[in-house]
Amino acid sequence: QVQLVESGGGLVQAGGSLRLSCAASGRTFSTYAMGWFRQAPGKEREFVAAVGWSGDSTYYADSVKGRFTVSRDNAKNMVYLQMNNLKPEDTAEYYCTTSLTTAQAMGIYGGDYWGQGTQVTVSS
Repeated sequence: QVQLVESGGGLVQAGGSLRLSCAASGRTFSTYAMGWFRQAPGKEREFVAAVGWSGDSTYYADSVKGRFTVSRDNAKNMVYLQMNNLKPEDTAEYYCTTSLTTAQAMGIYGGDYWGQGTQVTVSS
């Protein structure tokens, strides 16, 4: 049973930073892409960032490029999302996902497994 558990969300002022973490269990994820999507109230879920199995390949939504950094630690089955210079429009529920694909493909097609989400709220 694949399980993804996100943590690190919270309330932050605009311009601040947060670091999200996702712990994966149930199989070896070293060959899987891992990534993040988000969903704001009344909006569809959208891609944020993804990292390939080795950690060398990353892919970002245009809206977060230069502000967010995705990384992973295969030894710990963890993926992270460092979010800097946060804006009110970044407010959303953030979901961790994984699938046997590339980071870029995950950005287009999404993942096969999903976590329950962690809330990020950015106040102006």
